[in-house]
Amino acid sequence: MAKKRAAAPIPPERSGVTAERFDRLVRLLHLLADKPLTREVLTRRLKIDVRGFYRDLGLVRTAGIMIALEEGRYHLSVDVEAALGLLPFPDPHLTLAEARLLAKGRTPAHKKLRELIERIRP
Repeated sequence: MAKKRAAAPIPPERSGVTAERFDRLVRLLHLLADKPLTREVLTRRLKIDVRGFYRDLGLVRTAGIMIALEEGRYHLSVDVEAALGLLPFPDPHLTLAEARLLAKGRTPAHKKLRELIERIRP
């Protein structure tokens, strides 16, 4: 039997995070910011199964958020506000006109949005 290939991690900006999942990821980070917790406690509080937990943990780690496991408990290794700033944001369902309006500015966020808009031009 052939070995299964591990899927390449999906970059957070292309992960298609839903609003529901984003809410769960935020709750996960807040729970871990309070105190170290076991996987069992986290899955119960987040109302997800073990597979969902590891998917969310993988996405958070891929986004660059450090969550460590020590003595059977997970804990957030960085400030919760810094971690929240790295989470991929769900699609806000903007129109192109709204996105162009928001892209006006000089910050890195404005530039990132402008670059996304430029990709759709013929």
